[in-house]
Amino acid sequence: MKFIWSEYIRHRAESRKFDLGKIEEILRYSAERYFDTETDRLVAVGRHDERLIMIPYEAYGDTVRAVTVHAVTRQQINFRIKTGRFSNG
Repeated sequence: MKFIWSEYIRHRAESRKFDLGKIEEILRYSAERYFDTETDRLVAVGRHDERLIMIPYEAYGDTVRAVTVHAVTRQQINFRIKTGRFSNG
């Protein structure tokens, strides 16, 4: 799998104190994944140290391009599932 790190995702990760290596690990191995019906993007969810994060991304064959990274709560994820914004994907 090949990962594309734009300057934007590098900036967001640095400003939010996220390690790109840990983001890559979540993108590779997370069992918790959704499809965001509002943005038409895939989303991987995982732990970055003590924080729960979600990573919207786009996948093309064996190439993955992370769009951004956000710290979230379980409540925020559950709300998006309940309202239909996130579907299992």
